[in-house]
Amino acid sequence: MITFEEAEIRSRIIKAMSHPVRLMIIEVLKEGELSFSKINEMFESDKSTVSKHLLVLKESGIVSSKKSGSDMIYKLEVPCITDFFGCVTAVIENTVKRQQACLCKR
Repeated sequence: MITFEEAEIRSRIIKAMSHPVRLMIIEVLKEGELSFSKINEMFESDKSTVSKHLLVLKESGIVSSKKSGSDMIYKLEVPCITDFFGCVTAVIENTVKRQQACLCKR
């Protein structure tokens, strides 16, 4: 069993991912490094909002950045974090199957 402190650390990382925009950023960075400009183009939010989402991901250690000219380049620091998404999808699919089974019993 993990310790409470380990659980807290894991919880902070999971919490950092717990926004749709951040999940989308992680998903797109799975394909490789991307500039802030390109990331920002994907969302209908202002630059400061996207920047704040990237900061949360950066502070949690999920992404890193480096300066390139007048832009920042972001990369997924630990690509295996996207494996977690497969588990989340499995939970969703399992829940849907159970709900469908309940509907069929009626």
